[in-house]
Amino acid sequence: MSRTSGLHSALKAHLKRTLRQGRGAISGAAARIMTHTSRGPRFYGAFMTREAALAAMPEDRRAGYDDETIADVSFEQMCERMPWDYPIIFWLDRVLSGLPDPPSDDTAARPSVGQRDERVAVIDAGGHLGTKYIAFSDVLDLTRLTWTVHDLPGITRAAERAQAEGRIPAAISFEHEAASLPPADILLASGLLQYLDRPFAEFVAGLHKRPRYILLNKVALRDGPTTFTIERIGQGRVPYQIRDKTAWHQEINEMGYEIVDQWRIPGLGHVITTHPALGMSESRGYMLKLK
Repeated sequence: MSRTSGLHSALKAHLKRTLRQGRGAISGAAARIMTHTSRGPRFYGAFMTREAALAAMPEDRRAGYDDETIADVSFEQMCERMPWDYPIIFWLDRVLSGLPDPPSDDTAARPSVGQRDERVAVIDAGGHLGTKYIAFSDVLDLTRLTWTVHDLPGITRAAERAQAEGRIPAAISFEHEAASLPPADILLASGLLQYLDRPFAEFVAGLHKRPRYILLNKVALRDGPTTFTIERIGQGRVPYQIRDKTAWHQEINEMGYEIVDQWRIPGLGHVITTHPALGMSESRGYMLKLK
């Protein structure tokens, strides 16, 4: 019997025992078995902490998104606008509408030394290869923004290489060191929070200044305690956080922000295959403003 067949047989036997015992979930031990297989569900296992989820994964599968060889995967698709992008576009436009009209020529658009730059500074945290900048470029006047993408070293290396080849707009800056990020008026994080390796409040506190606005999309939430699961991404594995919605809203308030707007994103909820009793998560977006 091959190693893979043996693992599948062990998992099948564990499933049968679980059902006989009346439990609707599979233990962390079974999640570890799944981690070693090349196939299986997208989400499996349920853990109280990110560290516990990491401990259930073999080290050779923990690369996750910090891999420049996968940066181009689905790049064109990620540059397309999706329905859940439009609330972000709406709020970016609202912020931009509060600025004076930009100068009419390129020379005047560049502020001279000592002149205040009226452009809005955006940090796009987890922004990959600048895909949101590209997706928004034909519906927003992005010349009124400075756009810095903050992502993992493997992704920013791939982005800078693609930018040198002319495949990514030169106006986008890339930075993997949080301490080197410029001060920003807006923090954008679309699809980042479930993968963030620290509390969001800690991430924001580490910036040079607290952004006046925070725009979030695809935040994974549930009605119940925060749960970490394991997401399969090709051959890699990453911890995936599903936040307690009530605790999350309290965290926002304690950070000194108010929820100006929020929206539910249909179709992006997930059921952890091994733990269906935990129910389906929901996905939400937020516009936050500093109090």
